[in-house]
Amino acid sequence: MKSENLRDERLDALRAWLAALPAGTSVRPETLRAASSDASFRRYFRVDAAPGAGVPSYVAMDAPPAQEDCRPYVHVARVLVRHGVHAPAVLASDLESGFLLLTDLGDTTYSDALARGGSDVQVLYHDALDALVRLQQCPIDEPLPPYDRERLLLEMRLFPDWYVQRHLGIEMTAAERADLDAAFERLVQCAAAQAQVLVHRDFHSRNLMVLEPGAGNPGVLDFQDAVIGPITYDLVSLLRDAYVEWPEAQQIDWAARYWEKARTAGHPVPAAFDVFWRDMEWMGLQRSLKILGIFCRLFYRDGKDRYLGDLPVVLRHTQRVAERYDAFGGLARLLDRIHGRTRSTGFTF
Repeated sequence: MKSENLRDERLDALRAWLAALPAGTSVRPETLRAASSDASFRRYFRVDAAPGAGVPSYVAMDAPPAQEDCRPYVHVARVLVRHGVHAPAVLASDLESGFLLLTDLGDTTYSDALARGGSDVQVLYHDALDALVRLQQCPIDEPLPPYDRERLLLEMRLFPDWYVQRHLGIEMTAAERADLDAAFERLVQCAAAQAQVLVHRDFHSRNLMVLEPGAGNPGVLDFQDAVIGPITYDLVSLLRDAYVEWPEAQQIDWAARYWEKARTAGHPVPAAFDVFWRDMEWMGLQRSLKILGIFCRLFYRDGKDRYLGDLPVVLRHTQRVAERYDAFGGLARLLDRIHGRTRSTGFTF
């Protein structure tokens, strides 16, 4: 009850902040209503614009300062908009209170459009690939944190702690932990060897918005955790989404299209596509291990169960790469044991 009261108090404070904005902002605070929430403590609300504003509505963000910091969001939003990525513009802010007023990119995510059917999937994803190339053209001298060894390892260690031990209730042997540490080391080295660019970190179907024709599809959301990191990270986030599963032939087609677009744009991707594909697969394995841990932590620590249903897709992403490369033989055997599986096939590479 105390937590609910606190959230109500923040909603009242957000409404009061909107009401106190300059008249030129053209906001109607009485129309404030829930829009969406995410895995963090942030909440989003839609609020109607006053007549003559030129737009029907805005989005208001509530980010409790004790848990969230709005400054990275504001900073990255300005970087992206300045370099041609269709991110929400920050119209007003109260960083101390954790309130932002943003342009409204609508309420249809790529995930929504895919679920409803009827959309041209190829157009949507070709647009997303174009947007990713533009995002990666943002200069890396912007003050963003590095996606370094410490951060990558910290993320992957969520897998044994929250997925294997807490979720499955399985204790790993010393040999299995050694094999897992070796896999982590190979993934960190692969990430470090790649070209370093601006990385969104969650460039996937739930954070890409379907915009009106001619509006610069897609809209890009949830970029506040952007870092400077490996060039394949956002691509594999899109192609091996935790919420939608594509046949590998389709993944290869989109990856090849991105690779050609990136080369044309002058991005430092490998000259050989097979090398690029391997880098992307290994980067995806790092991300999948992290996500398995995060989704379980969201349930056991934060009481959010909506992500448990997505574990099977992420697990399949993880197993396919682990089983394909001899470098991850120990991880593949661990996955077999903890899930009671027996494989009759060997490694591809």
